[in-house]
Amino acid sequence: MKTLTISKMDKRLKGRIILPSSKSISNRLLIIRALSGKDFKIQGLSESDDTILLTNILSTLKSGNSRKKITEIDTQNGGTVMRFLTSFLSFQAGKWLLTGSDRMKQRPIGALVDSLRTIGADIEYLSRIGYPPLLIKGNPLHGDETTIEGSVSSQFCSALLMIAPYLPHGLVIHLKGQPVSTPYIGMTLRLMEYYGIRYRQTRHQIRVRPGTYPERDFRVEADWSAAAFWYEAASMADEVDLELIGLNKESSQGDSILARIYQDFGIITEFRKDGIRLTRIHKKIDGYFFNFSDYPDIAPPVITTCAVLGLRGRFEGLQSLKIKETNRLLALRNEFEKLGISVSMENTHGMIPVMEFNASHLIPKINIPIETYGDHRIAMTFAPIALQTGTVRITNPDVVRKSYPMFWQHLADVGFEIK
Repeated sequence: MKTLTISKMDKRLKGRIILPSSKSISNRLLIIRALSGKDFKIQGLSESDDTILLTNILSTLKSGNSRKKITEIDTQNGGTVMRFLTSFLSFQAGKWLLTGSDRMKQRPIGALVDSLRTIGADIEYLSRIGYPPLLIKGNPLHGDETTIEGSVSSQFCSALLMIAPYLPHGLVIHLKGQPVSTPYIGMTLRLMEYYGIRYRQTRHQIRVRPGTYPERDFRVEADWSAAAFWYEAASMADEVDLELIGLNKESSQGDSILARIYQDFGIITEFRKDGIRLTRIHKKIDGYFFNFSDYPDIAPPVITTCAVLGLRGRFEGLQSLKIKETNRLLALRNEFEKLGISVSMENTHGMIPVMEFNASHLIPKINIPIETYGDHRIAMTFAPIALQTGTVRITNPDVVRKSYPMFWQHLADVGFEIK
């Protein structure tokens, strides 16, 4: 298996990085455009593998080249691709076999399927109940009210929301349980509102009025989730003067909370016209606590920041990390132990996991490669620790293409040696 060796012989982090566009915004816009039937421009569309995959699938569907008795669609390892298409195809005329990678077949989708069935969707499981692959027989949806379990994935709710205006009477969505990643639901609603859709939201209910998406161009902002790895790197450097281009202060992305989180680590965020500038002050911090229920994508880099800096840490709201591209909780624990960092995990409040560790000394073992488990965020999370260890080896580095294809080049641009 391919392995990269990342080295950093000093602890300076200086340069200018043009961050990739938001994959989350891009994929929502692609579905909205497909629903509109128009061909409006999306400027700055993400170049991630997931967005390219969804673009190609929707292009094939639009061209009509997929009109077979049953059309098989492979979503590979794209979570939003699988979930958004499950909803989208449920009322597109045809028979659709929706499948994905081996890992995708282990990621639950039952809550979304149950909700779609209550509004008239015809969806069958082809193997394990509650998981892909699915056979979807597209037909007009007729229901006007459904319930979705919100504690598994916000993408289920977003998938329902985007098709809601195209139901005859709109849709009332009742949110059951304690929703996770709620800023992503807010992102979906803000995009829908940009395209003229009216809705009313309360704590456990969203009512969407019927309507259509008009032809209206959109420019995608840079990805705050990608910025997490640069904040992590900044926290491990002694000198920081780093520009991250394309980020907005008034962002629809919940992960913009990074600026507030890393202020506790001495990282100063200066908002500018074209992005942000990171600098640092040396600030004493003994430990850190955070609940990641609304921000699961930035959990790995923030947790790793604390672990590698030898801080005490306690982290909650990690339940959705178990169903990502890999079980990120186990991946983090396994790789921390290689670095001499002892981690404890416990389950509280109905098996909701908590991760905790005491202050410990990092034991760099540069000959032991960091496994990435086919997960882009695990690869990018462990690369910056070269600022503390001098060198780190990363297996299967190409997984970063899923969300941040230029990541390794950008590391090299700011002084990391990549071999």
